[in-house]
Amino acid sequence: MEAVQVRDVFKFYKKHADSHKFLTIKSALVNKTLFGDLEAGERFEALRGVSFALEAGKTLGIIGENGSGKSTLLKILAGISRPTAGEVVTQGRISALIELGAGFHPEISGRENIFINGVILGLTRKEIQAKYEEIVRFAELEEFIDNPVKSYSSGMFMRLGFSIAINVNPDILLIDEVLAVGDASFVPKCLDKINEFRRHGKTIIFVSHDLSTIERICDEVIWIRKGLVEMRGYPKRVTDAYLEYVGKKDEKKSLAQHDDEEIQSEKEKEKRWGSREVEIANVRMFDGQGREKYIFQADEPLAIEFDVAAAAEQDDFVFGVGVFNSEGIQVYGSNTLLENLVSGSLAGSGKVRLEIPALGLVNGTYFLDIAAHKRDGYPFDYHHFQYTFRVTSSHRDVGIARIPHRWKFSGGIAFKKDENP
Repeated sequence: MEAVQVRDVFKFYKKHADSHKFLTIKSALVNKTLFGDLEAGERFEALRGVSFALEAGKTLGIIGENGSGKSTLLKILAGISRPTAGEVVTQGRISALIELGAGFHPEISGRENIFINGVILGLTRKEIQAKYEEIVRFAELEEFIDNPVKSYSSGMFMRLGFSIAINVNPDILLIDEVLAVGDASFVPKCLDKINEFRRHGKTIIFVSHDLSTIERICDEVIWIRKGLVEMRGYPKRVTDAYLEYVGKKDEKKSLAQHDDEEIQSEKEKEKRWGSREVEIANVRMFDGQGREKYIFQADEPLAIEFDVAAAAEQDDFVFGVGVFNSEGIQVYGSNTLLENLVSGSLAGSGKVRLEIPALGLVNGTYFLDIAAHKRDGYPFDYHHFQYTFRVTSSHRDVGIARIPHRWKFSGGIAFKKDENP
């Protein structure tokens, strides 16, 4: 079931410089000039035909530069703003955390604002009373809840707003950049709550410039550029494309590069992206004896080796490897930056090798991501799910990883070995 449907949504704003043309709505109607009749130069086009659908229970990230239309779209989804054209259809109760302190009356206490905002979000006074203690406790505002909210810091604003938004038990939760101004110790608590919402099948739309968080919590990402959907898909692929765009937007790409991108198949684009200033090739896997192989025992050593080549000398580079199971869940990931290896120089070509003494994985098929990028995430060459290996084992444990362990018993507990497992 689709929880959100956005159908060809446009949003135009009249530019301030042209406001002198019509002093009243009546004069605009008499002259038959509303938004649809304004010249392109007389209006700001915040959204220019955005369409997408989101399944219930999914988490969607929205990224883009300032002024791209992200927050405008979220306000339309929340019902705060109306589209100039197009329509939005949602299923279920919506709770939005969009503008810091929006809906709060500055002169009254946090306690009174909880009740006012709860009513606005569709709760009865009895329902708010039942949730009141949890709202205050989660916001960590027990000592300040009877103070006027005008005395609150930005972090306190965020904590109270977030706590109210999640405690109305919404079906759809909308979150804008407000977590960026939260207390550092409180943000992980918010992210834990978002993950709890995901586990309970809530639908979440999350706007943020924090790309690492977007990648970690979202099922899909939409990149909005100049009021249009530029790309939608696997979070890492979209955020890397966005970083590459930001890094190169002031450079004019050569016609040859453009032609190469046109020729590249859509399937290849899904599995590999990046500027190719550093290229990865010849990815192989080896066992503990140096033999190339792709089927391993659960606790067997594995080495991953690949060639790299730089078109020009680089001093900012990171190599990374990610391991995913057949459901697309990341089992493990690391890179040279996380391992505190500071890049020195990369000239010409070389080999990179990651050695894993014991896999520690349960039975199944696994996929590899292999990457070369800058410290800020700008992608040189990202290979997504292009390489697989299989783990076979006599062990029957389940989950993601096989953690080293042993059982011990004492007292009157006895087991015997099953000879025919």
